[in-house]
Formats: sequence, structure tokens, C-alpha cells
Amino acid sequence: MTATAATPVGAAGAVDLVIDGATSVVVFDDVRTELDGGWVAIDGGLVAATGTGAAPPARTTLDASDCLVTPGLVNTHHHLFQNLTRAHPVMTGKPLFGWLQSLYPLWRGLDEEAAYVSAWVGLAELALSGCTTSSDHLYLHPRGGGDLLGAEIAAALDLGVRFHPSRGAMSLSHKDGGLPPDDVVAPDDEILDAFERAVHDHHDPAYGAMTRIALAPCSPFTVTESLMVAAVELAERLDVRLHTHFAENAEDDEFSLATFGCRPTEYFERTGWLTERAWLAHCVTPDADEVRRLGAARVGVAHCPSSNMILASGVAPVVDLLAAGAHVGLGVDGSSSSDAASLWMEARQAMLVGTLRSGAGAMTARTALEIATIGGAACLGRTGELGTLAVGAVADVAVWPLTGPAFAGPLADPVEALLRCGPVRARHTVVAGRPVVLDGELVSPDVEAMLTRHRAASLRLCQR
Repeated sequence: MTATAATPVGAAGAVDLVIDGATSVVVFDDVRTELDGGWVAIDGGLVAATGTGAAPPARTTLDASDCLVTPGLVNTHHHLFQNLTRAHPVMTGKPLFGWLQSLYPLWRGLDEEAAYVSAWVGLAELALSGCTTSSDHLYLHPRGGGDLLGAEIAAALDLGVRFHPSRGAMSLSHKDGGLPPDDVVAPDDEILDAFERAVHDHHDPAYGAMTRIALAPCSPFTVTESLMVAAVELAERLDVRLHTHFAENAEDDEFSLATFGCRPTEYFERTGWLTERAWLAHCVTPDADEVRRLGAARVGVAHCPSSNMILASGVAPVVDLLAAGAHVGLGVDGSSSSDAASLWMEARQAMLVGTLRSGAGAMTARTALEIATIGGAACLGRTGELGTLAVGAVADVAVWPLTGPAFAGPLADPVEALLRCGPVRARHTVVAGRPVVLDGELVSPDVEAMLTRHRAASLRLCQR
């Protein structure tokens, strides 16, 4: 047996869980170890060891025969409530600004029940795609809607997935030069109070935390400049991360030039947002000099390839951003602009559009998988803790079947097979050492009941 372990595996008895018999285990440690015929041992919610040959004794064993084992995928950008309005006809064929203005009237009806069931169903869908940690950008808080952030956190805890919701907000209504209607915006001081309460009530800074909070003004075209500045100052005082939309398309650039007299990168520099504390969604339109400045600041970028294509926003310069030093993770984005919340699919799309934009060989399957794991962990400020199966990391694992007609033939390289063949969803998804998906199905007995509740909530919104 070859193994890497913090202490002798099995010295104090059997470990909690072993994932055994894999075709290959991709560890994503510092030297990018890949273990043919490997196993992963888990104890106390952390990775206890990885190795090949005979696995250590365990209280529970998961069979990974004919499977590739990877760290759980990390989703760095989502709007979970939007799965209540998937593929809605009011948004068909519209770029970003028109798309948003078509949907705001429906989203005004968001309440705690809708937030809970949309989060539960959306996170369950992600878990089936091998995602173990998800962020969420909940920027819509209609007056009278209740505690929407608390509702979605409760859903994540119930399902058992790791969750990084960001308490979003909008303060610049249409009458003041922004996009949203008056009844979904709030004044800056009210928003800052809500930001601080969210951190106080829900943020867990401990290693292995299941819930962490970020501060997330929605976008430059929905909040005031004063809120952007104040959010940075508050995040530094509370030691939490920052998230927002950035340079999403040509409309975004044009708005910035007309409103702030500069391009988005300069605006973010002057408001303090070019910092490693921040990760920014989309980042489609920076020019070469702006890419250099973003990389030098070590900001995080949530790359959302499917959404960017559906809204005709463009293809983000991901290869260039990585070369410049930016952290790049993946995001499925909100369901109304992406509609299928599969992080496996986003990893495949990132590989394909990265090659399309930057040339053959510029974006390999391994690079795309790194973006989906360790890149996402870096965006969320959890390097070495998430996105890796190194000893001591949290035990978040995805087990991918490489069987059936779609995987007939690719014997030479299981990592290339995972992203070039398929489609595929996880056989097992394990979070903190506990299975959330087993044999391709969610462990929770509540799936059908949640889908029924979700349909009712969706009908309430869509009939507005």
C-alpha cells in the first residue's frame, strides 16, 4: 500500500468512511497527485489519507469501481431563487439589461417559502452534478418578503451541502438611474445594517465551516457608488469576503462610461474592489491591460460560460486571467439565464469556450477541473481547505462513473474522459464525510415533496 496520512490510518480503529477501488483519484495537492486504483479515507469530516493498494478498515465503504474520484466541485456564482422562473418566455432573446427588466416584476413576489424551496431544489441539482460547495448571490429582497437569507441557509443545512450565501442588495432604482423597480431597493444605511446582521447571525469563520457569509451589492448598475465603497470598509472590519457582478457585457461597459466616466475596471479600482477579498461574477469584457490589473490585484473571477452564451454576453478571457494571476472559479449563474444548474456541464463548457477563444491546447480538461475545484476554493477564500483531497482538507468528494456507451473507448486518460465524454452526473457526492448523493440519487427522502412545493411557488411567481 502507498498512502499519505497525517497519522497512521487505522491506528485508533476504523476510519469513518473509505471510498475505494477507483480507476483514479485526482488529489489536486501541491504536486497534482493522481492515484491509479486509488482510495480516499475520511475521518471526522476531513480527509485522513489517500493511497493505492489495500485501503484501511472503515465503518462504511463506498464502491468507486470504474469511477474517477475528484474533490467536490465548487460553485462560485448562482441566484438560486431564479430557478422559479426557468426558461420563462418574457426573457427569451434579450440581452442582460432587457432580460433583467422583464423578470423583476415576477421576482417581486419572492417570499420565505419560495426562497427555501428554490434553494433546496437548486442545491440538490448541484449536488447531483458533483458540487459540494455553492455560493449564492441573493440580491433581491422585496419589502414584506421575510427573512430570505435565513430561509435559504436553512435549506442548505437540511440538505447537508456546504453553503456560501452572499447577502446582496440593490439601492439604485430605475427612477434614480438604475435598473430595478422602487419596491426591491433599499437605502444604503438599511442595507449596511442588514449586511452586518447577516454576518452576526450566520457567518462561521471556523475551519470546515458549513456556512459563510459574503457582502454582495448586486452590481454597479443597481447600487450607489457610496454603497460599493462602504461595503468594502464593512467587509474589512468584519473580515468577510465581497462579491458582485463585473464587466458582464457591452451594456455593462457602456453604463459605466456614461454614469461613472470610466470603464468598470477603473470604477472598481476607485471604489476599493480590486482586492483579493473580492470575487467578481462574469468578467467578460476587460481588455488586455485590465486583465493585467485584475491579475495583479489577485481578485477572484466567477466564470459563467453557459449564462454568458445564453445572454450573448461573450466569452471571458479566462486563460489570460489565469496567466495574469487572478483566481478563477466556475459559476452556474441563475437558472433563468443558465437554466441547467450542472457544475459538471460548466466545467465542460469552460474547457470548450476556453479553447475556442484562446486556441487548441489553451484550456485542457485538467485546467477546467482545477477551475471547478481549487480555483473556486480560492475565490471563496478557502485554499487548502476546499477543492482538494490533500490530507486535512474537508472531506468533500465527487465520484464519477466512467461506464456505459458514452465512456466506451477512452481508456488512456480518465480526466480527459470525464469532461470530453458524457454527459455525466455524480455516482456519489460526499460533503464533510457524509453522502448527499448515493448511486446517482439524492439521499434525502424529501425530494418529491420539495418538488411539489417548488412547483406551487413557481406558479405563484409566474402568474404575477
